Amino acid sequence: MAPRLDFSNWWTKDTQKGTPVVVKMENPTFSVVEINGADAAFRPVEKSRGKNAKQVTWVLLLKAHRAVGCVTWLANVLWALLGAIKKRLIHRNLESESDKLEKGKLLFRVIGVFLVTSLAALAFEVVAYLQGWHFRSPNLLHIPRTSDLEGLLHMAYVAWLTFRAEYIAPPIQALSKFCVVLFLIQSVDRLLLCLGCFWIKFRKVKPRIVGDPFMIDDVEGSACNYPMVLIQIPMCNEREVYEQSISAVCQIDWPRDRLLIQVLDDSNDESIQWLIKTEVSKWSQKGINIIYRHRLVRTGYKAGNLKSAMSCDYVKDYEFVAIFDADFQPNPDFLKQTVPHFKDNPELGLVQARWSFVNKDENLLTRLQNINLCFHFEVEQQVNGVFLNFFGFNGTAGVWRIKALEESGGWLERTTVEDMDIAVRAHLNGWKFIFLNDVKVLCEVPESYEAYRKQQHRWHSGPMQLFRLCLPAILKSKVSAWKKANLILLFFLLRKLILPFYSFTLFCIILPLTMFVPEAELPLWVICYVPVFMSFLNILPAPKSFPFIVPYLLFENTMSVTKFNAMVSGLFQLGSSYEWIVTKKAGRSSESDLLAVAEKEAKSIEQKIQRGASDSELVESHHLKEHKEAAPTPVKKANKIYKKELTLAFLLLTASVRSLLSAQGVHFYFLLFQGVTFLLVGLDLIGEQMS
Repeated sequence: MAPRLDFSNWWTKDTQKGTPVVVKMENPTFSVVEINGADAAFRPVEKSRGKNAKQVTWVLLLKAHRAVGCVTWLANVLWALLGAIKKRLIHRNLESESDKLEKGKLLFRVIGVFLVTSLAALAFEVVAYLQGWHFRSPNLLHIPRTSDLEGLLHMAYVAWLTFRAEYIAPPIQALSKFCVVLFLIQSVDRLLLCLGCFWIKFRKVKPRIVGDPFMIDDVEGSACNYPMVLIQIPMCNEREVYEQSISAVCQIDWPRDRLLIQVLDDSNDESIQWLIKTEVSKWSQKGINIIYRHRLVRTGYKAGNLKSAMSCDYVKDYEFVAIFDADFQPNPDFLKQTVPHFKDNPELGLVQARWSFVNKDENLLTRLQNINLCFHFEVEQQVNGVFLNFFGFNGTAGVWRIKALEESGGWLERTTVEDMDIAVRAHLNGWKFIFLNDVKVLCEVPESYEAYRKQQHRWHSGPMQLFRLCLPAILKSKVSAWKKANLILLFFLLRKLILPFYSFTLFCIILPLTMFVPEAELPLWVICYVPVFMSFLNILPAPKSFPFIVPYLLFENTMSVTKFNAMVSGLFQLGSSYEWIVTKKAGRSSESDLLAVAEKEAKSIEQKIQRGASDSELVESHHLKEHKEAAPTPVKKANKIYKKELTLAFLLLTASVRSLLSAQGVHFYFLLFQGVTFLLVGLDLIGEQMS
């Protein structure tokens, strides 16, 4: 139960002199004596007797000083917080993107209206509380009589109560019931997925390779049994990670004459282009079949890059294509663990591997992302792969049958989720997918909130944009009614639209409003028991993250603002729905590797000089060193200010104060901690600040 703001006892309490003592004797011949204080003969003279006006004044001044000290401390905390916000607003880094029109202005204005309204209602309720009109229970409302206080304020308060009960509470109650129903449906879906995952673990169900897919009886004939595989590495201004991805892919164990690596560089920085060309040339000199491609017309983002690469004439000689983003480092046996699944399975179009995160313990933000992505791969992808043979392609760490890509229409540039687009079209054409939970590919998650926020915006606006485009094709397709229902109701509506809608509406808007409209108060199980249970299920695939279950729950509610905004922009094709910003990488997974490579290159240069290398080789080495030294040093940026998150933070904190007045325990603590979480995120105090 939250503490009550009733200071009457604290101000008027009288100190009892003496210590009460109860003496009990075991011998029944003696009676029990209760002494409430010292004996009258030895009772000390009360010092309060004979107090003059000066002493009373000093006592009152001391109590007043104590009260003023508490108020001053609270004022200092508030002033320091406002000063920090003002400092960040003035001194934050003003980049070119800050000159753009702010996205999501409509949502920001709506949240602002809610905040102003709640502040006005809070001021009104505080006055009513001080007058003794506060309700002690949501169902026991004490309305003052006219005889208690005559005046305009009393009439206004009674009118507000009547208007609130008749006009405001009913629509909020209807909306909250609708959101609660959606919440329960999504919770049941999440529970069924977890039960499916438990069944897979218990029965040890997983795709297996039957027999030896490659004959290795003789060396001469072994290569003929390996299919032709094309590997594509799309990248754009990936200075931090280009070297590690190219190095890892070039070390894949596969016959060199059956493998071709395409480095698809869309960088607009000439220094980065030169570095990538040099890296490709280095591996080419080692006998690796690798080529460098750079587009002059960079349209369509990643989809346009992949589409351009697939249009090459030599692609028709290859049967499979593996795709790795610039920060992915596959193991040498990646192809030998994935490609054999295509053998004797002509309906199989995609084999998807799981991601493994090298920087998952870097900070709190990366830990929370690891929880989400572990659940996504181990539960969602694995269950859908086993029971439905369909899931969304993750865009990387997967192997496609080129025939499946071509028959499904190839890469299209119509959305920012080209991976989900091709997966849906391939599924409608009858191709099956396999997910390998045991095959893991190293990568990294965003370490800054800014990068993570932009990534989530793209991941949640693209599916809604794709849903609008794919809905007619789904309805007209020849697949079964069950597959159509799964695509429309579960894959798109429930997991891509309903989830961010109810999460934002229920916990960020309705819950704080119910503090000012107690007739529509949400039950305790909606805001506490069910969310905690769902968070517990989400965290099961990452058991080491159990200490972060509370931050995870609060942070997911905070991210619902970004996801809801992205969902609306994608559904209605607003300005930011087709925005692609490359996720900033830290390159932490390659630090040790880069140091080793740098030492190796330094030694090779010394050896060349000692044995008299050609002038061209020395000039090339010198140019490479200059380009690497010309790389900008990472600068820690000033924290950004996210207005929607800050506005919601003050809305939730305002509602928590109102909850404190009505002594609603769980509601108060939830609103308080959720408001503080929004405040930390709004001030960009979670994750790293990267240039």
